[in-house]
Amino acid sequence: MKFGDIARFSLSNLMHRGLRSWLTIFGIVIGVAAVVAIISVGAGTQQVISSQLGGLGANIITISPGSSRAFGFGGPEGEVQRATTTKTQNLTTKDVQIIKTVPGVQYVDGIVSGRVGVTYLAQNTSLSVEGVDPLTWEEMTTSQLASGRYLNQGDQNAIVIGYSVANNVFKQPLLINTQINVGGSPFKIVGILQQSGGFGGTDNQIIMPVDQAWNIVSSTLVNQFSSIQVQVTDATLVNATSTAIDQRLMVERHVSTSTKDYSISSSQSLQSTISSVTNTLDLFLTGIAAISLLVGAIGIANTMFMSVMERTRQIGVLKALGTTNLEVTLLYLTESSIMGLIGGLLGIFLGFIASGTVSEIGVRIIGTVGRGGAGIGTLTAISPDLILFAIGFSVLIGALSGLLPARRAAALQPVEALRYE
Repeated sequence: MKFGDIARFSLSNLMHRGLRSWLTIFGIVIGVAAVVAIISVGAGTQQVISSQLGGLGANIITISPGSSRAFGFGGPEGEVQRATTTKTQNLTTKDVQIIKTVPGVQYVDGIVSGRVGVTYLAQNTSLSVEGVDPLTWEEMTTSQLASGRYLNQGDQNAIVIGYSVANNVFKQPLLINTQINVGGSPFKIVGILQQSGGFGGTDNQIIMPVDQAWNIVSSTLVNQFSSIQVQVTDATLVNATSTAIDQRLMVERHVSTSTKDYSISSSQSLQSTISSVTNTLDLFLTGIAAISLLVGAIGIANTMFMSVMERTRQIGVLKALGTTNLEVTLLYLTESSIMGLIGGLLGIFLGFIASGTVSEIGVRIIGTVGRGGAGIGTLTAISPDLILFAIGFSVLIGALSGLLPARRAAALQPVEALRYE
């Protein structure tokens, strides 16, 4: 019996069983759909996170005041610590000078940040202000200008504002050269940034020279910083440079690992931690989805066992006509594999719909804007490898489920099978 004949005979038997075959296939459909949806949403979410964290700069290290010893991303290697201690602004210009001497450091920017009152056309609000070194900030920032220019060294009462500050905060949009009152002092807008969104976005920030931020932000004293950002010469040196900075600061500040009053983090370490968490969650959810595949496999095995019992006489006739044990085995394996294939194809289609629905809901919840103003678009990532894996896995499940019934059918003796009623 040729394989084409076996395939046609198997399809004919499946169509003859009708509803029973479809109910069996439906178990595979649910399992494959769940696996495809979970894996595609998990991969898509990680891509979005990577894209958003990429906007922070892969070669950027941040030193913050206060020791992160829990639920924080502290330490040069990005390990999760245990508790967060003081938030005192204890980073100073001396620390900036020390960090500049560490090998691998390209730029260092001491940042002063806080919320201050802002007034424009009798409308008052509170916005985030960030004081930076103009020359260093221009070299380190990943934010692009929508109009105007970046800050220059020696700028007085000049600011650069984020997209949302310019377009969404006040009743009238803010334009270049518009004057607004920030913290009781007049400032002229010299630049407006493009829409950024995501982690570390500047949409709701006002950027000004650090010298003037010390006078505006009351929570930070002169020559102290809310944080220090460091750009290394090469992204591959982030961990090594973080370790070197940590060791140098501990020596200069006379603290140890257990008593240090600052924390060091990077977008790489944060991304690694988030990826680890999402991978664990994906694995857990995929395990749950695999239970559906197991149930589907049991359903196929049960259907094939019933088929052997119902078609015992037919098997006897086939063997009497010269059909070999191998051909009988292939006949049943082909039937179960076809059920797995159909279940896999339908499961992939249903998984696309499910992941697309989850993506649409997720995008509506977290927003639709990515770095640089680009749309996030989707939280799913469906690759050809995932499709091939789903199809291959469902066919394999079907074949394995039909293996024992196929061997049982092949073991039937022709004489006994023909006598079976």
